Amino acid sequence: MDTVAAYHFGWIDAEGRPTDADSGKAVRPALALLSAEAAGAAPEVGVPGAVAVELVHNFSLLHDDLMDGDEQRRHRDTVWKVHGPAQAILVGDALFALASEIILDRDDAQAARAARRLATASRQLIDGQAQDIAFEHRERVTVAECLAMEGNKTGALLAFAASIGAVLGGADDALADALDAYGRHLGLAFQAVDDLLGIWGDPRSTGKLTWSDLRQRKKSLPVVAAMAAEGPAAARLTALLTADVKKSREEFEDFDEAEFAARAELIDEAGGRRWTADEARRQYDIAINALESVALPAATRRRLTELADFVVVRSK
Repeated sequence: MDTVAAYHFGWIDAEGRPTDADSGKAVRPALALLSAEAAGAAPEVGVPGAVAVELVHNFSLLHDDLMDGDEQRRHRDTVWKVHGPAQAILVGDALFALASEIILDRDDAQAARAARRLATASRQLIDGQAQDIAFEHRERVTVAECLAMEGNKTGALLAFAASIGAVLGGADDALADALDAYGRHLGLAFQAVDDLLGIWGDPRSTGKLTWSDLRQRKKSLPVVAAMAAEGPAAARLTALLTADVKKSREEFEDFDEAEFAARAELIDEAGGRRWTADEARRQYDIAINALESVALPAATRRRLTELADFVVVRSK
């Protein structure tokens, strides 16, 4: 399992040779270290939380790639393609278990608080993934349902990351909860941008196929916002996607690029693309405002704002 995990993290290639492949953006562990600073603690106090959140995040990626049938991540074959589905499941489970062990190694009151937050965030993340999969087989999903799903799938773990360092540093609940709110809304902004990239992202930057989310029939924010709109583009899109739900995976995989491009164009024409970009900015503003309710070191506040800027303005 060490070999499989090392491949997933980009430390070795499929033949086991050392490599310096992309290991991800590390937004979550960065948040954990900043969170410790927000509580007036040294950043290294947040390291167990940083490691734990990165392990849980990668547990979810290993399982998501298999469930979604994704063959590429970070410009490389996914673990299940290289090592098989069983190894992807087992290594994901191992990372998930290890995250709790690392948090509980401290064996003190702060570790217990942190472990409870990790368990809650993990459950919400899994709830979100279950909702996401269920939505693929539904004809209609509301914008509110989609936001709730994304709040679980992405917001919960970012909320944990943004508050865990402070918890380990002994912060009171007022500070931890404010950081939690910052992270949760930052997660919604992050996912809104991800949803845009999942349809219109450049494969050279995202490491995924063109029209990635449309190929998986995902009811992401641009899709549900466009279907909720009025006008001929929304009506045409709704008719196409309603028919898509009834198709088998084999029929759907026979689609050519023009069919996916046509769906993306209708989403854009119906306003789904613009609405999602506006929602990313709205969630960003809520996240930044959450920090106003608590006293923070000026440098830490600035870095939290800069990290939020990075999340909203990115191409992968």
